[in-house]
Amino acid sequence: MTPLRRAADFLLAHANPSIRYRTRTELLGETVPPDETAAMQAEVLAEPIIASIIACQKENGWLGNGFHGPNKNAGPYENQEVGTKYLGEKLPDRGAPVLRRAMEAFAAVPLTDPCYRTKGKYFDEFKLAANGQNIIRCACIARAGYADRIDIAPQIGLALDSFRRVLEVDSILDISRVVKSAGRPKRVFNADERWPCCYHLDILAHTEAWKTPDNIRMLADAVAKLMRTDRPEAQVGADSWVGHVLGTIGCLKEGYTLGYDAEGRHYTYLDRVEWLCRCGVAPYLPALQEEVDRLACAVNADGVCETDVDEDQLRGFSTYGGQQLEVDWKSPVRRACDVTFRAALCVRYAGK
Repeated sequence: MTPLRRAADFLLAHANPSIRYRTRTELLGETVPPDETAAMQAEVLAEPIIASIIACQKENGWLGNGFHGPNKNAGPYENQEVGTKYLGEKLPDRGAPVLRRAMEAFAAVPLTDPCYRTKGKYFDEFKLAANGQNIIRCACIARAGYADRIDIAPQIGLALDSFRRVLEVDSILDISRVVKSAGRPKRVFNADERWPCCYHLDILAHTEAWKTPDNIRMLADAVAKLMRTDRPEAQVGADSWVGHVLGTIGCLKEGYTLGYDAEGRHYTYLDRVEWLCRCGVAPYLPALQEEVDRLACAVNADGVCETDVDEDQLRGFSTYGGQQLEVDWKSPVRRACDVTFRAALCVRYAGK
């Protein structure tokens, strides 16, 4: 029995309904009958976190009082970005009213609306490298599975162009400059530049239309270049300049890694590995293949993946991290389900 099949059997026996549904559909390629889908959907909708998201939804469909994560008036899940991503990953039926209405808000609410919490400013993603509230919005739409209903094709193209830019220049140093901000030097991108961020990768990982052999190979080559470690001077990010310094949204930089070593152990960043595998680049990135092989080899006879992972990245759900689909980790089995499910997705999308 393959590691993927052992992992699937463990998850079907022990995981919550969100993971069980996705195990059957994504890992095993099954079609779940409508009555079973409805039963699992009802279980998920009754979970406390989901109930809190439903309760915070406003009349126009917006979730809570935040956009890009929590604030003093918006809890960790009761905000539009985290709420929509969490619902998209958790719900067996993504047509649920709470998610559908949140997506309708994304389609209808102007990017300058106070809901976006930018004080009415639109930060143009085509003028600012690795930035802009619309890139965050489009990543949410992609993760929720609504890219076929809300047009994000221009931003998918921008994501590809941003990774392509990595191959067109020697390094980030060529397309950025240093300015003084509050008396301190800050590196900022030049105007009208392109450069990838984690939200661009999120968009590509959760959409399909862009996938051609040439695009996949280009993305693989760009990621390989970003994984260089021989130029410490180029292992820097950059911010945006909008009359003042504005932080970018997860700007990628050289030295990009899929995990790290500490105290003789290797810890995997499961989100990076999963997203790259979803993009189809595993055949062209030996480092990614090595990471996936490590995950597959760590699946024991009971189907549990015993690999070491970066728990800070995996635990919970947030803007820049979190993939936890189990309601909590009070039981070691629940933690094992989250680790095993994410590892199995990596193996599945790497074509192993």
